Amino acid sequence: MKTLSYEQMQGLETPCMVVDMEQVQRNIRKMQEIADRRRCCLRPHIKTHKSTELARMQQEAGACGISCATVSEAEIMAAAGIEDIFIAYPLVGTHKLIRAEQLYRRVKRLILAVDSVEGAKALSRLAVSSKLILEVRLEIDTGAGRTGIPMAELKKTGQEIRGLEGLAVTGIYTFKSLIYRGQPTKDAGLAGAEEGAMMAEAAKLLREIGFAIREVSAGSTPTAEACAATGMVSEVRPGSYIYYDRMTYLEGACAAEEIAAAVYATVVSTPEPSMAVVDGGSKTFSGDVVLASPPFYFDSYAFLPDHPHLLLERMNEEHGILRSRQGPTGLSVGDVVAMIPLHICTAVNLQDHFYGVSENRIRQMPVDARGALV
Repeated sequence: MKTLSYEQMQGLETPCMVVDMEQVQRNIRKMQEIADRRRCCLRPHIKTHKSTELARMQQEAGACGISCATVSEAEIMAAAGIEDIFIAYPLVGTHKLIRAEQLYRRVKRLILAVDSVEGAKALSRLAVSSKLILEVRLEIDTGAGRTGIPMAELKKTGQEIRGLEGLAVTGIYTFKSLIYRGQPTKDAGLAGAEEGAMMAEAAKLLREIGFAIREVSAGSTPTAEACAATGMVSEVRPGSYIYYDRMTYLEGACAAEEIAAAVYATVVSTPEPSMAVVDGGSKTFSGDVVLASPPFYFDSYAFLPDHPHLLLERMNEEHGILRSRQGPTGLSVGDVVAMIPLHICTAVNLQDHFYGVSENRIRQMPVDARGALV
């Protein structure tokens, strides 16, 4: 990440997010080339950037479509002209289903997600009442332990879903991240290879009981390349690769210079030599990653490239508490510091806009789908 000069920083109100748009272009090309080399479709997840302009850049580079987490994200992307959308999250609730049905009629392709018999039946009722055939993917739990049909229950659940009217189950998908043999791992190659093998097994089982599974979708930013290399998946869905962050760097998914986004914050208080307070707290940085937990034992919510001895170890709403590993912080009230978030996705959703930097020009750009939570 190239940090801004003192002169460039003077025009920015902090806290704010700054994005190196030239590096973004390189990151987009890098992941597209990985997918193309493996003859695998790339369907990037836009929940990282939530920007219609960046989604179009991904499409123009060769992405086959996009992934979204919510109906409202999908609506915003569709309004910007994106026509092939996968909502990679089980849709539950009448209002969401009605919005999905309306969106289905507006785009060329909308793929919906199911991980339960109850969810499938609700989609079936919607399809029948609307006289539609809804394209659906079944979510498989391959180790993340959140949504998804457990492998042990896949045959039973599949048999109950098979035959429901109005549903065309064309594929399966998963989010596994860095899990290997049920435990967190630092080895993305092992995690990705296992992910591909588990999804191939799931597809085989579902085909045996009558499903026409055409697409097998997997792969997050750290595992996408290894997963695609198995030849057992047809699509990968990484998201944070467009910016990368401190977490993906420590996971080995990128080099330090490939990180494209940073938050700039101003020092507002220096109550003691080894401590400084900045104007970016939990309303600016993501706190969703548990520090000091295996396998990486992250020690800070952000990394300061110009001050690597400092840790963002505690946050209140508008206060970011920086502590020095050793000695004084070296900061004074009024200093502006660049901070690379540990997790970029949720940090982006806290911004109304970001500043895109290209050829030394700075442009304010909207986070179009900020707060699109429904």
